[in-house]
Amino acid sequence: MSPRFDLRSLLERVEAAPPIDAVAAVADQLAVLTGASEVSFLIADFSGHALVRLGRATHAPDGTRTVGPEAAETLPLEGTAFAQVLRTQVADVSVTERGVCMIVPVTDRGDAIGVLELVLPEMPDEQVQADIRAAGHALAYVIIANRRHTDLFEWGQRTTPFSLAAEIQRRLLPSAFTCEAGQFTLAGWLEPAATVGGDTFDYALDRDSLQVSISDAVGHEVGAALLATLLVGSLRNERRRGLPLAEQLHNADAALAAHAAPGQFVTGQVMRVDLRTGRAQIVNAGHPLPLRLRAGRVEEVDLHIDLPFGVEPERPFRLQEFPLRPGDRVVFVTDGMQERNAAELDVAAALADSAALH
Repeated sequence: MSPRFDLRSLLERVEAAPPIDAVAAVADQLAVLTGASEVSFLIADFSGHALVRLGRATHAPDGTRTVGPEAAETLPLEGTAFAQVLRTQVADVSVTERGVCMIVPVTDRGDAIGVLELVLPEMPDEQVQADIRAAGHALAYVIIANRRHTDLFEWGQRTTPFSLAAEIQRRLLPSAFTCEAGQFTLAGWLEPAATVGGDTFDYALDRDSLQVSISDAVGHEVGAALLATLLVGSLRNERRRGLPLAEQLHNADAALAAHAAPGQFVTGQVMRVDLRTGRAQIVNAGHPLPLRLRAGRVEEVDLHIDLPFGVEPERPFRLQEFPLRPGDRVVFVTDGMQERNAAELDVAAALADSAALH
């Protein structure tokens, strides 16, 4: 950033502010440094179809959600400049009735947290635009650090009330749904976000490997969410102990069988990719087969299918090679995608049609 955009000074202001005012501290500093008449942060909601402008209830437009002094104004994404910036991760500068509007992405490693919008008195030069883009990137880290201490951001993202099962399930998910690294790009999503109970995904990256899992607990709502909690917690515990993949799965399987009621089980797939060699290994525990896009062709990856977790803990899982090449796009799904397939979405066709997209 240029000297007038002093990152150290900006971070000092953030540290001096309460966590709930961290974004406001960045916005106030940007307003002073750019002369902007308006600076606002819009966070992506959990549906993926809207942005939510966070602000104060005293200045909120009609129809805005409010809780005490906080306000959350929901703005549909479709067909807007916000959508373009969020999807392309490229800033937009335009002349509007309000003045010169600049919108920049607020993103960390591909995880599109939201956008930063400024209304400026004049067209910014290249240096000012670069400074504002850098401030947007810094804001992503500010939000990641401060959302641990407040429910403000989570509340803003919930344009639809969550069920108890979805609340439990959300604690099982990784804190970022997207990760861009040198060797791969990974992204996950739940649909719908507010009512699902037993479907989960997880990933972890270390120096030499990427481990990915997807699982689907039997049953519905709170019971399924609690069952999923048992499996995901066990898988994470074993992984964090540094055990080899086969031992992780064996111990998680035994834990589920020991603590779950008879007849309860979880289907799933756990894959480990060696980032040095590109070699991948996977276990399929009674789960729908993954899809792979390679050279424009979509097909199911043929895997041996073992029993789900929690059924026969003494029977070992088969650790098998996953055929992976540079450029492959692999999609793991739960059976909910297949249930809606006929009426709403052909997953294989959608994967092929989106081949040119990031």
